Parts: sequence; structure tokens; C-alpha cells
Amino acid sequence: MARSAGVSTSAVSKVLTNAYGVSPAMRERVRKAMDELGYRPHAAARGMRGRTYTIGILLASIRNAFYADLLDGVNGRLRDTEYALFIGSAGSSEMADQTRLIHAMVDRQMDGLILIAPAVPRTEVVRIAADVPTVVIGHHDPSPAYDCVVNQDGLGVDLVVDHLVALGHRDIAHISHPTVRGSQWEQRPEHHVRAAYGDAMARHGLADLARVVNSGYSDEGGYRGAMELLTSRRPPTAIFAGADVAATGVFRAAAELGLRIPEDLSLAGYNNTSVAALAPVSLTSVDQAGAMMGETAARLLLERIQDRRDRAVVTASTPHLVARRSTAPPPA
Repeated sequence: MARSAGVSTSAVSKVLTNAYGVSPAMRERVRKAMDELGYRPHAAARGMRGRTYTIGILLASIRNAFYADLLDGVNGRLRDTEYALFIGSAGSSEMADQTRLIHAMVDRQMDGLILIAPAVPRTEVVRIAADVPTVVIGHHDPSPAYDCVVNQDGLGVDLVVDHLVALGHRDIAHISHPTVRGSQWEQRPEHHVRAAYGDAMARHGLADLARVVNSGYSDEGGYRGAMELLTSRRPPTAIFAGADVAATGVFRAAAELGLRIPEDLSLAGYNNTSVAALAPVSLTSVDQAGAMMGETAARLLLERIQDRRDRAVVTASTPHLVARRSTAPPPA
């Protein structure tokens, strides 16, 4: 193959191992020769030489559209590499299931792991990251063992609450996710969002009106939380859902109760997924730049795998609010 590509065998080896410093022109020449010869490296044999060229990614749920945005970013960064992505999905509160999945990825000698808001005990993640390059997305708990990719959640919440208050709302409720007990993560994204919501309400002099329902980041969780709030003695005029997927459940509850959005109830989400932009939905939401977060996670992981960096990094994306038709002034 080296002869066909017109390069040295060492150059071919560098391309096949995705070594750092290979020029795009060299990579293209070798890959063209591979295509012409029908050559495909044997994954198991490559694994025996030290790498399997596989990356495992753990999702809490395949139903959350935000995870699709993250995956788009990861795939985009890996597209021009030799790495294949393998996805494992388990419930966001299923600690044992998530731990089992991660162990399965490690046992299969995957070169690196990307964990999205894991419920796996933090001590276990630190232990695994000491041997397998790991990036954690979402949690704000840093460690020298792994890299973190997070959003500036406090700023994102401020944007939502400020927007709703500017429209005239005072009774603004929040639907959050229950704490995963025993996970040892002290700075999960929902923790930051809940705390920022309370601070923002207090900043506007609305602390006494603040209400949080920890019903979960899912369609069913949003539905249950909205039903609890909207059938209470003092229903809110606006609901801030901590995830777009929960906001879809609020839409369902409001329709069941005969409430119109936004005429009777304003609704804001978080993530700005593709669903939020659909014309029938038109959900006001906080854009976390999910694809960019995924791309960043993949880039940091490749740097670790290729020994180009041994110092832990924490990167934070800057959110912005996308106002749509689901928010309006409260009813007179």
C-alpha cells in the first residue's frame, strides 16, 4: 500500500494509527490508496498493538433530543479520524445500569470514554479515568483525572428568569430533576440550575413565590410536574422547565387542562433542541451550543488518548436565550 500511495511505510503507519502531525495531504493519499486496494485494518489486530480505535459514550436517555445535539458534535469531530463511536444508554437515575455499561466499555478496551451527566458514583469515574482517558459532560465537579465540558448554567437561568420578569411574570415555577442519591456528584447541572433559579428569583424580590418540583427531565416528568403546579391553589403564570424534553410534558398537561400557551401560561425550556424550533412548538429556550460541547469533548478526549496533554481541562460554553412564541405577558 505504501508503494501505491507513493509514501514510506512509516507514513502509512502514522496514518493508520492517527498519529499527531500527519498532514491532510498525506492522510488523503494513504486513504485513497486504501480505497483503491480495498484495504481495511483489522480492528482486533490494531487493538493488540495498543489501541482499538473505539470510543464509548454513555447517555442517560436516548429520548432527550439534547443528547442528539451532543452526539452530532462528537461525530463531527471524529468523522475524519479512524475512531468509531459506540453508544450505551441507561436511565438517568439507574446507577447500577450505568456502572455496568461503563465497565463493559472498559472491558472491551475502548480507548476513551465520554460520559454525559453520569449517575455513576464519582469515585468510580475517578478510578476508571486513571486508566482510561475520560471526559465528563454536564457535571461541574472537576478532577485531575478527567476533563469536564460544562455550560455556564447560572448565566443561562438568569437569562430565562430575567426574560419572564421583563414580560411581567412574578409567579414563575421551575421543573427540575431529582437528585441521584449516592452518586457523590455535588455539582450536577440540575443542582446549578435549581440554585441559580432561586438566586434569580431572590434578585427580583420574588423569593417567596419561588417553587421547584423535582419531577424529572423527561416528557413524563414535565407532565407530572406541570399537573402538580397547574392544579395547585396558586397556579403559576409561567413555568421554566430545566430541559426541553420536560417542557414537552408541560405542553401535554396544559392541553389536558384546557390552558393555552402562551395566552394562559408562558413556558420556557433549556437546551434549545431541534424540537424547540419546530413551528407548532416554538419554545423559548436557552441555547447551550450542544454540538459545540460535543465537539469540544471529542477534541479533549483525542488529546488525552494521543498523549498530547496530561493536565485536566474544564471548558464552559456561554449560553444565550432564544425567545419564541411560548412566552408572552401574563393574562390580565
